[in-house]
Amino acid sequence: MLARVRDETGVRLEVLSGADEARMTFLAVRRWFGWSAGRLLVLDIGGGSLEVAAGIDEDPDIAVSLPLGAGRLTRDRLRVDPERLTPPPAGVVEELREYADELLDPVVEKMTQVGWERPVATSKTFRTLARLAGAAPSSAGLWARRSLTRTGLRQVIGFIRHIPPAQLSELEGVSPARAHQLLAGAVVAEAVMRRLDVESLDICPWALREGVILRRLDQLQPM
Repeated sequence: MLARVRDETGVRLEVLSGADEARMTFLAVRRWFGWSAGRLLVLDIGGGSLEVAAGIDEDPDIAVSLPLGAGRLTRDRLRVDPERLTPPPAGVVEELREYADELLDPVVEKMTQVGWERPVATSKTFRTLARLAGAAPSSAGLWARRSLTRTGLRQVIGFIRHIPPAQLSELEGVSPARAHQLLAGAVVAEAVMRRLDVESLDICPWALREGVILRRLDQLQPM
């Protein structure tokens, strides 16, 4: 597919690795919050993976990608049909939590050794969970400060786990296209916050897209 695009358009596309996605997202968060934010921890739940990065500079000291994306887990672990009229069984949700913990095991010690002063989250999944937990709506504007607490997240999980996937899109702030992935994303978010002992996350409106643009602009600047 990449070769076909190149042959027909002359555009050479590049595929980012998971670690590179984490680095680009980290750059975007650093530029958004600035140097006064100190050492950053950045969490990003996408459709296929969870990215975790931490560090003091614009390039993180550590950047990790795990196959804990909301879409992937919804399909492979929860086996959720978007039109399903019953929520996933409690046992299946618990198995997903245990699976997330297992994959996070080797990451926790590495991240803890690096340390951070300001934990931040990006991505549609975290923004949606923060909105359900009481954060300002998108209509409040880009500059409205938003956060997600672990307590608030647990409360969100407590009620969405009992709502059929087909009805989750009726909740304010939940995208119809991604509603069925929300529970899986919430379980991963809770697992990573719990394992890294993070009580509250600031929500950053910039993520991978902005990071890619910023990196490209940096490369275009004259030496």
